Amino acid sequence: MADETTYLLGLDAGNTVIKAVLFDLAGRQIAMAALDGQSLSPRPGHVERGLVELWQNAQHVIRACLEKAAIDPTQIAAVGCAGHGNGLYLLDKAGDPLLGIQSLDTRAADHAETLAQRHGEQLHALSLQKPWPSQTPSLLSWIRSNRPELYDAAGTVMLCKDFITYQLTGERVSDISDMSGCGFLRMPDCRYDPDILDLFGLQDAAALLPRLVAPAEIAGTVTAPAAAATGLAEGTPVGGGYFDVVASALGSGVVRPGEASIIAGTWSINQVFSREPLNDPAIFMAAGFAPGRFVNIEASATSAANLEWYVRELVERGRHHDDPFGYCNDVIGEVAPAIDDPFFHPFLYGSGQAADFRAGFYGLAGWHGEGHLLRALFEGVLFEHRRHIETLTASGVPFNEAVLSGGGSRSPIWPQMFADCLGVPIRVAEAQETGALGAAIGAGIGGGLFADYEDAVAAMTRTKCHHQPDPAMKPHYDSRYTIYLKLVEAMRPVWSELAALCNPRDL
Repeated sequence: MADETTYLLGLDAGNTVIKAVLFDLAGRQIAMAALDGQSLSPRPGHVERGLVELWQNAQHVIRACLEKAAIDPTQIAAVGCAGHGNGLYLLDKAGDPLLGIQSLDTRAADHAETLAQRHGEQLHALSLQKPWPSQTPSLLSWIRSNRPELYDAAGTVMLCKDFITYQLTGERVSDISDMSGCGFLRMPDCRYDPDILDLFGLQDAAALLPRLVAPAEIAGTVTAPAAAATGLAEGTPVGGGYFDVVASALGSGVVRPGEASIIAGTWSINQVFSREPLNDPAIFMAAGFAPGRFVNIEASATSAANLEWYVRELVERGRHHDDPFGYCNDVIGEVAPAIDDPFFHPFLYGSGQAADFRAGFYGLAGWHGEGHLLRALFEGVLFEHRRHIETLTASGVPFNEAVLSGGGSRSPIWPQMFADCLGVPIRVAEAQETGALGAAIGAGIGGGLFADYEDAVAAMTRTKCHHQPDPAMKPHYDSRYTIYLKLVEAMRPVWSELAALCNPRDL
């Protein structure tokens, strides 16, 4: 049994922020450092990041976290990393950074649609996933067709967290949760399959794929250069890491078959654990992370990123608010819900229903103020979560309660709205940094500190609060949800016409 001075370091690399969080073996947060990255948009629909900056930011947060903790780095038993799924991170043949595409990118929208029309059913039969714009193989196929010079220069295909693991260890690896979540693996076997590559037009890409490891497997150790750059001890074990949605579920306390996780973060993530993956074309994706452990996922880029945009563009102008998110919650709290409140479509970054969907406020009147706008935004995000959950339940998945995590769970208002609208109890995890905690849990298992997932999750996670649904609010949300869906259908032809007039995605 490790003593109380043993720690685990979890890294969480999202589309924007990268975090380093130090935990003890009871899951208590000891220290944390975070840093915003810069997204680049060289063309409409393109969302990229500089990989040199990503590694510099990772070095900064690791070193800052260790300095805050004031511990001997040899006390860290293992390091684990989680990162946003999909997108495309390329090394060149020499192992140097080549290209980083984030999972908000839509350049491959038309290309993915063509792939889906031609091979969608065959690909789903193999990977339980159809092509979509930000999906890793769809993007790689787009690069091969539209940027052949980049494709020819590529040496290794990675996901976001894999690039950090590579910088720490020198190992070109990816884990099965990320690679199954991006559609590169045959399911439920969780292995590479040449037929998948053939259907994406990537017959020659097998050599670009990294070595597969389990998330809770030690993938390598911290090298001397990485130790000097980060402050970590040379030789520290580094786990294979996780698709961040799986890590966040684990870090929130979800691990057993039938348990559900909602993540209100950059993406709207709605997922249920199972012993076997769902084989239903209506489900967005399934990911595996260990034998007999699968996550069935309905998701789209329609969640709290909408609030982040609102805060960035409309609240933080002129630095008028020291606590902009607190300000938003306060303003919403002053508004009494009404049936004729405005509506909001949370499609700032498209939708899984169609990449040309756009965001918008509807039904505004002269008596509405900022509180009504923000409540509409909160509701719109909530309604997209509900739509995804209804897709899951229509496939026979139970959804009787859920654990809410992600930035939205920190709001004093949103969790109760989830409970009221969905009509199920909602728990909020004690840990705020659930993605980093999930990564640390896997590293702890790989490092031999815990017997299995149940043991690690029981030791390192706890519930902060419970929210019971208010039956009086369910009719309110049901009525507004119905109108919300009608507005989506009414806007479809408008969005399609707009996309046809100015379609920059294949530039």
